[in-house]
Amino acid sequence: MSLLMPLARLDRAENAVHDGLLPLTLPEDGLDWALADLPRSPDENAAVRDHMQDDPLHLLYPDRVVDRARFFVERFRGKVLYAVKANPSPAVLRLAWLGGVRAFDVASIREVRLVRAVLPRAVLYFMHPVKSRPAIREAYGLGVRAFAFDGPDELAKIMEETGGARDLSLFLRMSRDSGAAAYDLSGKFGAAPAQVPALLGAARPFAARLGLCFHLGSQCMDPLSYARALSEVAALIDRAGVPVDALDVGGGFPVTYPGMTPPPLEAYLDAISRTAEAVGLRDMPLLCEPGRALVAQAGSVLARVEMRRGRALYLNDGTYGSLFDAGQPAWPFPVTLKPSDGRAVLCDEEPFELFGPTCDSLDHMKGPFYLPSCVREGDLIRFAHLGAYGQAMQTRFNGFYSDTLVAVGP
Repeated sequence: MSLLMPLARLDRAENAVHDGLLPLTLPEDGLDWALADLPRSPDENAAVRDHMQDDPLHLLYPDRVVDRARFFVERFRGKVLYAVKANPSPAVLRLAWLGGVRAFDVASIREVRLVRAVLPRAVLYFMHPVKSRPAIREAYGLGVRAFAFDGPDELAKIMEETGGARDLSLFLRMSRDSGAAAYDLSGKFGAAPAQVPALLGAARPFAARLGLCFHLGSQCMDPLSYARALSEVAALIDRAGVPVDALDVGGGFPVTYPGMTPPPLEAYLDAISRTAEAVGLRDMPLLCEPGRALVAQAGSVLARVEMRRGRALYLNDGTYGSLFDAGQPAWPFPVTLKPSDGRAVLCDEEPFELFGPTCDSLDHMKGPFYLPSCVREGDLIRFAHLGAYGQAMQTRFNGFYSDTLVAVGP
């Protein structure tokens, strides 16, 4: 069976709901292809028994990647670019492809090489606004034709390192207020609105396709933020008087965490579609870059309690590992206790703070994380929604890390 089968031939299991996501019945050979480089276990307990040793254990739920990828492909009125930075695992890239994603947002030459090796037919968008000259040059040689910039110097670099190519899609990154986002991304990149007309005019003669792009920040909690951004972009394009061929609305689509319950994703995609039509962008090709929303719920990490001191738990994973977001921005990941001896959990929950395994006092996750009061050494804690920015962000500081990723499911 071809891996490029029409999406219509992927049947939906209409009677199964998995953590709020409707999974797909995947073509067996396609799933084998996607997971070829991973160990597989039928369930979480088997994964722990067969694969957990001294390090944390990363788990991947393949059906969730495919389902969420297909959701975006079917519901977004434009091209979906998976943001590789969220989870660059080759298996995740292939699962996104099975879900219908054919374009990928890459931020470095290593991501370019990775996706090109794993998915040779993928379309790559190099959307980091500041790139090295060797990276631009090599990416162009590897078939990348879409590049972002946010100032005249970067535009000049792109043109020089591609030899004045005439087949480029150039996307001007503009700054946007991210007040509704839990994680602000507005302080580092983006041209101010007043600079946009001149920069569009400077790029237009060199671009086979000229676009604008913005990012509202990670975990945007208000669908109307996209509506407001589209309205302002439409007015800016009109004032600039420069033909624009495409608009990339970025990522920022949210996931539910404890204490953070956003509207459903449908509300975001509907707001984008309705507003684009209302402000005169009905025929404008749109792009989006889901990362967290596409893969967060498709992964978790199991960390072991190495020591308990009152309400402080010392784990074999931490902020230098896959739990950076649990410590520095204090992201409230869902946690569940898995007793090491299989005992029933009959105690009430209490707030705990967590410490990672390194010698650095910054390796601290203040929480509070609510866990059963009977938690003890040797027990496992499952941190859910770590399919995004979990294993991808870990370091090897002090020798604490885990390369073990297991696919869970039939």
